[in-house]
Amino acid sequence: MIRSGLSEAYTRSCWLQRVFVAKETSEVVDERPVARPASRRLRLGLLAQRVLLVAVMVGIWWLSSLSVPHYILPGPTRVWEALQLITGNGDLWGNLGITFWRVAVGFVFATLVGLPFGIVLGANRRAGDFFEPVIPVLNTVSSAIWAIFAIIWFGISNATTIFVVFMTAMPLIITNVWQGTRTVNADFIELAQVLRMPDWKVMTKIYLPTILPYFFSGARLAFGFGWRVSLVAETIGSSSGVGYRLRQAADLIRTDQVFAWTLTLVIMMATIEMGMLKPLESYLFRWKKDVDAQ
Repeated sequence: MIRSGLSEAYTRSCWLQRVFVAKETSEVVDERPVARPASRRLRLGLLAQRVLLVAVMVGIWWLSSLSVPHYILPGPTRVWEALQLITGNGDLWGNLGITFWRVAVGFVFATLVGLPFGIVLGANRRAGDFFEPVIPVLNTVSSAIWAIFAIIWFGISNATTIFVVFMTAMPLIITNVWQGTRTVNADFIELAQVLRMPDWKVMTKIYLPTILPYFFSGARLAFGFGWRVSLVAETIGSSSGVGYRLRQAADLIRTDQVFAWTLTLVIMMATIEMGMLKPLESYLFRWKKDVDAQ
């Protein structure tokens, strides 16, 4: 009697457990289709809010331009006409291409120097302690100062803008890579040493997967700063590019063209940031979100 009762209770508990698991599984399966439309509605709502914000800002801009002269604050219509003018005569795409090329070259040089240097500082504690005061100093030096030095050393040339972008982006990349290297699990390094893994395999299998998210974050920040400081460098020491055209338009009191060049640059930077870099980062490090969710 006791044995049959225990057997019946065990069978009933197993049945209840299977029912509970099946119910949980069905709830998870049912929630997935519901989560996708909810996420899509959230994105669409966020997009609508951003469009509304832009419309409000343009409306405030238009109303403000009605009460002041156009050479102080041109309206959206006048800026649109100036944008059509610089697009039609070829100034827009040519100067944007020149500025983009200078920023890209300076950024590549900063990456080639900053990535290995940041890894060395993070992996070698003595080297990190020695260079620790240097990096903050480099981060605090103004881009205008680097532009003055670049003009003295390189004159009015492409090297001036490239040098300023390099000196601004490199410390940012070093700092982020350095921080990423410090987060590498010491147990993994010890295990690799016990297994006598070669240095290149330790670098590719242990250091790089940990460093890459930090590097990409620093690279995005450095690339954005590179665009900004390139305008400073081109305004001071260049005869082409967006910064030079902005200075030229300001000297001629063509405020509508100043607005047109600025608006074009902002749209291009936002397109690169939100349309290319941010989706690329989300795709490359989607595994990190899954790990954080667990």
